[in-house]
Amino acid sequence: MPHTVFIDGAAGTTGLEIVERLAPRAEFQLIVLDEDRRKSAEARREAFHAADFAILCLPDDAAIEAVKLAEDSKVRIIDASSAHRVAPGWTYGFPELIGRSKVAGAMRLSNPGCYPTGFLALLAPLVRQALLPGDWPYTCHAVSGYSGGGKALIERFEGDADIAYRDYGLAMGHKHVPEMQTYAGLAHPPLFAPAVIAAHRGMVVEVPLHLSAMPRAAPTDGLRDCLADFYAGSPVIRVHQDTPDELLLRRTARPSDRLDLFIYGSRDGNQARLVAMLDNLGKGASGAAVQSLNLMAGLEETAGLVL
Repeated sequence: MPHTVFIDGAAGTTGLEIVERLAPRAEFQLIVLDEDRRKSAEARREAFHAADFAILCLPDDAAIEAVKLAEDSKVRIIDASSAHRVAPGWTYGFPELIGRSKVAGAMRLSNPGCYPTGFLALLAPLVRQALLPGDWPYTCHAVSGYSGGGKALIERFEGDADIAYRDYGLAMGHKHVPEMQTYAGLAHPPLFAPAVIAAHRGMVVEVPLHLSAMPRAAPTDGLRDCLADFYAGSPVIRVHQDTPDELLLRRTARPSDRLDLFIYGSRDGNQARLVAMLDNLGKGASGAAVQSLNLMAGLEETAGLVL
């Protein structure tokens, strides 16, 4: 018997990509509501109660309401919004960091944010292993393709070819910061500086480090070796030993569920740049949800992923 899956919000960018990954797979049967019923609370409640799994591809407030509709059902939920990422009773859906067994056994699972995925993949293992201090005031610079902003931002970028770069989050307090601080084990919220570029998909997340000023900081090679050991055998995350002169995001990039990590260091050893590259719609959203769904359903972790 296939696992039944209801995607609430399947018409959005993340939902469409999840449908594209799941529809061809015999292990899953999608519960699809007719267009005139997809916003009906009663129809959605029935779908939640009929499904083995539900994936919420909704704004935060709508996701909270959706969870209420699923009350008293046996459905296992993956929430792709930011509503439950640090909420009690929810498992954070980053199997490489949280543990595959915890993800596999979760009833309520929150999909990580796209920017936090890169930040945490770089920093969390290094803080855990005490190779970088947990009480340092870290900074994170990042750029993303405009698809991460949903339909409104997609229409804005595609309707105005003159926009090349959008800096935002300038008032601080971005909604991604709590999960970045919590799952990296940091004493201080990182200073997060996100931006959007004129490319549909793709993302670069960077954590610059003044190693010489940081207490208990390991040298660059030690940081790279730690990450390589931590992700050894991962089918999704690759720690590169090389340091290319440039890293490029391309407008024509195809979907990908990989996460690539690079560690750069200055010749004198005083500075380092930790860099993550990923598809904001892949490991940063839809791909991560499918990866967790595979584990929760007892299937091959990478089934349906583009690697």
